[in-house]
Order: sequence, then C-alpha cells, then structure tokens
Amino acid sequence: MAPAYLDNNATTRVDPQVVAALLPLFTESFGNASSTHDYGAAVAPALKAARQAVQALIGAEFDHEVIFTSGGTESDATAILSALETQAGRNEIVTSAVEHPAVLNLCQHLERTGRAKVHVIAVDEAGDLDLDAYQAALSDKTAVVSIMWANNETGKIFPIAELAALARGCGALFHSDAVQAAGKIALNVRDAGVDMLSLSGHKIHGPKGIGALYLKKGVKFSPLFRGGKQERGRRAGTENAPGVVGLGVAAKLALEADRARIAALRDRLQAGLLAAIPDARVNGSGARAPNTLNIAFACADSEAVLHKLDQAGIAASSGSACASGTMEPSHVLRAMKVPPLYLQGALRFSLSRETSDAEIDLVLEKLPAIVASVREKSPLWAEMLKKTA
Repeated sequence: MAPAYLDNNATTRVDPQVVAALLPLFTESFGNASSTHDYGAAVAPALKAARQAVQALIGAEFDHEVIFTSGGTESDATAILSALETQAGRNEIVTSAVEHPAVLNLCQHLERTGRAKVHVIAVDEAGDLDLDAYQAALSDKTAVVSIMWANNETGKIFPIAELAALARGCGALFHSDAVQAAGKIALNVRDAGVDMLSLSGHKIHGPKGIGALYLKKGVKFSPLFRGGKQERGRRAGTENAPGVVGLGVAAKLALEADRARIAALRDRLQAGLLAAIPDARVNGSGARAPNTLNIAFACADSEAVLHKLDQAGIAASSGSACASGTMEPSHVLRAMKVPPLYLQGALRFSLSRETSDAEIDLVLEKLPAIVASVREKSPLWAEMLKKTA
C-alpha cells in the first residue's frame, strides 16, 4: 500500500477483521445457503447476522428489507428498472446532473431507447440541487426519483428527506445511491422516507463484488435477475456467502468509526493546501461527507500532478474511478460550472478511518512543490502571472 493512500472513494482496504470473518466461508462453512442439508443450514445464521448489520447501518425497520447484490451499480439499476416496471402509467425519471455514471448512463440508455423520459436537474456552483427545477419536474408521470445521498467526487450531501417528501407528494418512488454516504454519515432510511437505497461493500472496508439494496416493506418490486428463489425471490443466483458475511462485518465496523477524527484530518488537509498553494479553490461547499476533499489548482493539469504524487508515494484521484482513463473533465465539476482554468486541475482526496496524521503531513509536504513544478510548464499559468503582476 502507498505511504499515503487517499483514494478511498474509489475503494478501501479490506479490514483484517472482515478477512478473518469471510475466509471460513470458503473452506469450512462452504455449503450453499439454499441447500436443506446441514452444510447449507450452517451458513444461514451468518447471512442473517450480516443482513441485520446492514439493517442497523442504514436504519431499516426490518432485516428482510435488505437485498444482497453484486454492488452499487446492480443496486442502482435494480431500483430504477423495478420502479419503471411496477409504477403503472408512469414512465419518467427525475435525477441530478451530478449522479454517478451507474445512474446517469442507465438513465441515458433508457431515454435513448424510448423506455423513459428523464429529467436531469442542474446544480449550482456550490453543488446544491435546483429545488425549483426539481419540483417542476415532478408529476403524475414520475415513476422514480434517483438522487445520491453524498456525491462521490465532492462529498456534497443532498437533503434527502426533503427531496423524498416532495417525490411522495406526487406518488413517485424515491431511490438514493448512498454508496459514498453509508458508513461516513448517519443514515436512517425510515426518517428520510426513502423507498430504495444502494450501498457497496468495498467503499466501507468490505470485499469487492458485494453490495445491498434497501427495499422498503410494501414497495412493489420487479427483480432484475430471475431464476431461483434466493433473497425471497428478489435476486436470483447462489448467495455470495463470503461476500455477504464480509459486508456484514464491514457494516458493523463502519458504525464504530470515529467520523469526527476523519473530518478533522480532512479539514487540516484542506486548510493546509489552501494556505500553501496560491490560486486554489475547494469544489463544493456546505454539508459534505467528512472524508472527501475536492480541491482544484488553476493551470495545474491534474493528470500531471497525480503522476508526480504517485511517484512521491501518494495515491489520490481526479474524480470518479469509473471515469478514469477519459480525457473529459469531470461531469460533476462541469455541472457545478467550475471555471475552465481550474477544471483540469481538480484533485480528489478521500480519507478513511485508516488515514493517519502522517499521511496528511506527507501531502502537505509534497503537493505545493508538485503543483509549482507542473505550473512552470503551463502557458496559461504564465499568462495569469503576467496579468497579476
């Protein structure tokens, strides 16, 4: 692992306690949980305990409201497609311009193929949703609203309870992608009034390839996968018992995390970088997930900066890992109208409960010189200096 791993919104290290809990499911308690013999029956209690742990993490009323999936993308797709399938006479989706590609790309596909009309709600420069446009988009044709709980690039937290109440007012279902919120801020699906919610194990120190979909009791549902009767007939396929158990332990540990300490580290990093590097700006203001900092440096190409950071033993990113490899600026930052000089110079630092003071110190030590060296090769930076001279 890098001396400073600050890309936890992309993925987290699997906690050793999670590894210890899931390993026996490969070699000792290896039975198929749907089998009726003793080998299968031995697995069932572990799956139930994991379901209850996820229930506690999100504040669900019943453990059977938790459906295990392969991850956040499957959970998002299941929620949106199920809503379109079950909401008779409704074929419209309301979402935001800053959603994860798992939601936005699906919605674009559904609109392109004529299966749904999609309303994409803009955000302002702070990352706040245009509430007037949101309310105007809601109607008796709305099948589902899908708004993320916390943005994966900026950490911006959305007013989910308020948005869900407005959706209920027009009879629509409300889904929230909480992949970057679960385990980082307090969640209570009952108080928030959401009908469906997605989360992913590998964002909270659990294994990859496992996630969950919260489905409120009584909400009509159409499975994405059809076949066997696993997950009460709502998600066919042999249960990923090791993944489920690992997610359960990760969910339990996430509830015990010291979020105040993580927020203090993030704030120290933010303050230190703003003080040490001129022409820097934080993208996203107001309520943010305590572990996420999106900061941009004028005329400092983020790919060049990230390369030098990697050489210095520091892992960060320029945005969503699902969009890495593209040359396009972040759709989130474009939606927030980040000025062009800053748009290509945005970095995302995402912390976890494992982040140390030493890691923050290393970034504060190395990054100012790295940004300065990258700017030296930028004609735009030279022009900026001339104008301010």
